[in-house]
Amino acid sequence: MTKASPEIEALAAERLAKDEARITGAAGPGRRTNVTLRDSWRAFWRHPSPPMISSCLAAAIVARVVVGGGAWWELVIPAVLIALFPVIEWVIHVVILHWRPRRLAGLQVDSLLARKHREHHADPRDIPLVFIPWQALCWLLPAYAAIALLAMPTLPSALSLLVAVYGIKFGYEWTHYLIHSDYKPRSRWYRSVWRNHRLHHYKNEHYWFTVTSAGTADRLFGTYPDPATVQSSKTVKRLHATDI
Repeated sequence: MTKASPEIEALAAERLAKDEARITGAAGPGRRTNVTLRDSWRAFWRHPSPPMISSCLAAAIVARVVVGGGAWWELVIPAVLIALFPVIEWVIHVVILHWRPRRLAGLQVDSLLARKHREHHADPRDIPLVFIPWQALCWLLPAYAAIALLAMPTLPSALSLLVAVYGIKFGYEWTHYLIHSDYKPRSRWYRSVWRNHRLHHYKNEHYWFTVTSAGTADRLFGTYPDPATVQSSKTVKRLHATDI
C-alpha cells in the first residue's frame, strides 16, 4: 500500500478528529457531551425502522409461543446466525450498499439502498440516513417471513428462524444508530466497533466494512489493515466519484 500525501492525511485526520474528540470529552459546535444511553434509546425510537422491526419481532415471538412444539435443534438457529452475521453483514455492505450504478441492457441499475447509502457516506452525521429506509423494510420484513417458511421444514422452526432474523436486524439498527449518535463509547468492545466504523467513513471506504463487530469478517476478507498503512480516500464521502 502507498502512503498518502500530507494533504490527504491532514484531511482524514480532520474528519476523524471531529468525532474522535468525543472519546476524550471534547466536542465541536452543536455536539452534546452529556448524552446518556437512555437519551440515545429514546431518540432511537423516533425513527421509522425501530418500531417496524420490533413489531415484526414481537409478532414472530407471539406466533412462536402460540404454535408451540418444535425440536431441540432450533436452539442452534440463533447461534449459527450470530456466528455468520459478520460475514453476512460484510457481503451486504460491499455488494449491495456499495453497489456502483451501472447500465444493464439499457437500463440504469441503482437500488434505493445503494442510493441512500451514498447519501449516508456524504453526511454520516445525518441521523435519518443511518437507518434502513422504511420503504425497503416494507418489502424486506415480509420477505424474511416468506423465506423462513420456504427454507425450514416445519412451522415452529420457521418461526424460530424468523425470531432470530428480526432480533439480529434490530440489533444491527441499534448498534449502527448508536455509533453515529452523540453517545460516547465506554466499553472496550463498543469503542473498537465505534473506531472501526469511523475509519470506514472518514479514512477509506474500501476497508472496515463490518458494523456490529470489529476485526471479524474484515480480517477474513482482507479489509482490516493497519490504518497507518492505508491511503486516505478523497472519495470517502463521495462514493464512486471519478471527477476528483
